[in-house]
Amino acid sequence: MADLWWRGHLSGLPVAIVFAIALNWFLVAKFLYPGWLSGGLIHVGFWVAIIVWGFWVQRSLRELPERLVPREVTEKPDRFGEAHAAYLAGDWERAEALLTQTLAIEPRDPPALLMLCGVYRHTGRVESAEILLEEMRRIEVADNWRLELAAEARRLARSAEEPIPAV
Repeated sequence: MADLWWRGHLSGLPVAIVFAIALNWFLVAKFLYPGWLSGGLIHVGFWVAIIVWGFWVQRSLRELPERLVPREVTEKPDRFGEAHAAYLAGDWERAEALLTQTLAIEPRDPPALLMLCGVYRHTGRVESAEILLEEMRRIEVADNWRLELAAEARRLARSAEEPIPAV
């Protein structure tokens, strides 16, 4: 169920629903209608639920580092520095390719997303940049980047009025 709790991954929703239904069913069977099931069956069901819950907790703990800091547990090199250098040099194609590689490791990385938005703006893909900027506003890790998001939105508005020629 940690999948559901951490960033709202929907892969954890079916497990959470089944767990809630099973727990409620056992509580109703134990306290409201004790004649439905024998006492031993409820105890066995309780211990099976505890074992299944323990399995899911152990699985979630094993996957937690990958979810919290994907850059530290991946074998792939972090290409953000190279992407930043390519962006500053005006090499938009290379910057986009490197940023795409960076985002493959950590899809919710605000600096990489902002830089990719800038690449889209510089290459005349204002609509794609606006869509990406809107998506960034929806993710919680970008909350600390509000000023940069607002500045990029202003740049996009200016470039929509006067397109920036691609270098």
